[in-house]
Amino acid sequence: MALVNRAVSARNRPRPVRMRAVLAVGVAALVAAAVAACTSGSSSGSASSASATKDGFTQAPQSSGPLTVWVDSTRVPAAQAYQKAHPDVKLNIVTYDGDANGSNTLQTKVELYDRTGSGWPDVVFSAENNEISWTVPAGFTAPLNEGLIPSSTLSNFATGALDPCTVDGKVYCLRNDLAMVVLWYNAKLMKQWGYQVPTTWPQYEQLGQEVAKQHPGYLVGNAGDTFTPEIYMWASQCQANNITSIRAVTVNVTSPECTRMASLIDTLTKAGSMSKLSVFSTAFDKNEKGKVLMLPGPAWFGGAVFDSSSGLNTPKGQIAVAPVPQWPGSAAPSTGNVGGGLWLVSAHSRHLTEAVDFVTWVTGNNAYQADLAPGYPAYAPAASAWLANQAKSGYYTDNIAPVLQQAAGQVWSGWGYGTFSQEAIWASTIDPGLTGGKTIVSMLPAWQTAITDHAQADGYQVSSH
Repeated sequence: MALVNRAVSARNRPRPVRMRAVLAVGVAALVAAAVAACTSGSSSGSASSASATKDGFTQAPQSSGPLTVWVDSTRVPAAQAYQKAHPDVKLNIVTYDGDANGSNTLQTKVELYDRTGSGWPDVVFSAENNEISWTVPAGFTAPLNEGLIPSSTLSNFATGALDPCTVDGKVYCLRNDLAMVVLWYNAKLMKQWGYQVPTTWPQYEQLGQEVAKQHPGYLVGNAGDTFTPEIYMWASQCQANNITSIRAVTVNVTSPECTRMASLIDTLTKAGSMSKLSVFSTAFDKNEKGKVLMLPGPAWFGGAVFDSSSGLNTPKGQIAVAPVPQWPGSAAPSTGNVGGGLWLVSAHSRHLTEAVDFVTWVTGNNAYQADLAPGYPAYAPAASAWLANQAKSGYYTDNIAPVLQQAAGQVWSGWGYGTFSQEAIWASTIDPGLTGGKTIVSMLPAWQTAITDHAQADGYQVSSH
């Protein structure tokens, strides 16, 4: 079983319309003023004369009946595995788009249910990592660490994994999987050509220029996806999205941390060793198959890009993984993140015991996370078992576990996750110019303006320093 299959990439990969994710400070910035309201039972339909305040929120009257679970198509096996393991539980599995590509399906439905006073699902999977930016103030999401789930369970999630779920110390979701950026490379070609895997970005740039001269047509990366900034600019600690306090964000994309990476991308795209195509485009699959020497990307690239019959379909025994390069002088290693997903328990649920059992099982039980899940589990014990299964597959040249485990705790926390979408901004501001021959360095001021405009439109105070 390789890291992820092609179908899964549609969930974890780019969300060109609107990627929404939130770290703890970002979430607090978005919803701190509304937390009291969502825990008081004031939201529509969340309380009745029989309701009671317990576990940190006002609970709906509990009753028997089917547990309604919303999942995307990729998470259907998770629900089915739970049903198989719990045949006595009545489970109503509803498939929806998982809010992928910023569809806002969940929010639209919840707003409708809030008006009608019924219809809320008990459990929801979302591909978007910042759902609590609206689910907490809407009173939809139940806090999990106030009595519903013990701290001994929550402490088993990877370091930082629950940050997007946390508001003022309360955990409102469980992460399903992680998507930290690493460096994928073709070990067979690297050895054949006598190249060393770069450990710094200057080494990576130098190697990219040499590849362009010695092996024209081969690639060391790509810059044609809407999530390009999350791979490169995030790893470079570019301050494009630093949410600092309540409705405040610092945006300074002309800083050295940004210009150094923009210049690197410009150099290698001009040289021809970095593609301007999306890794999920038909043209990339057709034109670059067998020509990818290196590719910085999230943990799920291993299967979604390389080990995929509809992708590059790289043969077994060629692909390896290394830590993402670092900038010389960096105080600590840092990397970016592209995707992942989370589980929410509805505060309106009348089946909380079953709902909590479901989310803890699907995030932590090896029967799903280790044996069936396509992505790197956020729950550390399951991740260890999942990695053992990757080793058994024999697809990779070496043991990928140490690199992925290390990278899981190195995602740079300075890239906040506001309600505005960095992917959408990059797609509209940078991608057209890049395709048209402009340099990213020359477009950084326009990127600064675009981020500022979107943030202010969403009610943020924007600082440039």
